[in-house]
Amino acid sequence: MVEFPEPTLVPVNGIRLEVFEAGRENAGNPIVLCHGWPEHAFAWRHQIAALAGAGYHVIVPNQRGYGNSSRPAEVTAYDIEHLSGDLVALLEHYGYEDAVFAGQDWGATVVWGLALLHPERVRRVIALSVPYPERGEKPWVEFIADILGSDFYYVHFNRHPGVADAVFDANTARFLRNMFRKNQPPGPPPGMAPIDLAKAEKPIGEPLMSDDELAVFVAAFESSGFTGGVNWYRNADRNWHLLADVDPIVRQPALMIYADRDVVPRGANLTEFVPNVEVVELDCGHWIPQEKPEETNRAILKWLELPTAAE
Repeated sequence: MVEFPEPTLVPVNGIRLEVFEAGRENAGNPIVLCHGWPEHAFAWRHQIAALAGAGYHVIVPNQRGYGNSSRPAEVTAYDIEHLSGDLVALLEHYGYEDAVFAGQDWGATVVWGLALLHPERVRRVIALSVPYPERGEKPWVEFIADILGSDFYYVHFNRHPGVADAVFDANTARFLRNMFRKNQPPGPPPGMAPIDLAKAEKPIGEPLMSDDELAVFVAAFESSGFTGGVNWYRNADRNWHLLADVDPIVRQPALMIYADRDVVPRGANLTEFVPNVEVVELDCGHWIPQEKPEETNRAILKWLELPTAAE
């Protein structure tokens, strides 16, 4: 199994984050890696050494609700202001004005939000799987319900609080085993895909990781439960309102890495909102940094070598 740094508990923004670091000798050149759902900082295990070796101070937090980081009880404690505020406070803890921020899945959504709310703190943006979330005329949950139906998991998480969490908590190992797969047959998942995965006896596709690697995720969620992470979804409409008066244009240089076999739709208007974006496509499923680690590392390092006007 890939060697992984020992964690430190860092006080930030009124909570504590469990943070994994590498490349401290590269102080002054930070990159912050933000995981998705249902993930853990360990999801970035294949990127840490490569980035540290390329001269970066690599900072990988378990964000609030995950691992041994704080898990506030209030649902609103997981909105985009709190999540982005944690990352700003993390920079302040290390004495940095700004950093490169990379996010996978929900981590990408948080990094996009951070770039809007605290643009001076974001040197560059790297998003994997999830493109810029365009803010339309309707709040996001209502918009998703209109398109994908009220039984779609994103909508269900919001309208039936506690139900999904209980299913995940009761089937932690099975859920994560069934979730983290690759080479699955094509086709859109059913609306309640995550809950169905938690209940399914047999997984589809091939394992994304070894049993030892999967055990890290299972142990973490057996300890933390899933409610903190699911609460990120429960702030979708709140985030829509919080971003109402924010300049919607991401002006930083950005790298968008899509997976050809991902069910997440691509951003139809990406360049309108992220004018300085480069797009890379990899032949894999949703869990890009874990499924295609070497290709992911090459794409990120190649792009980071490109100069920008500000640099």
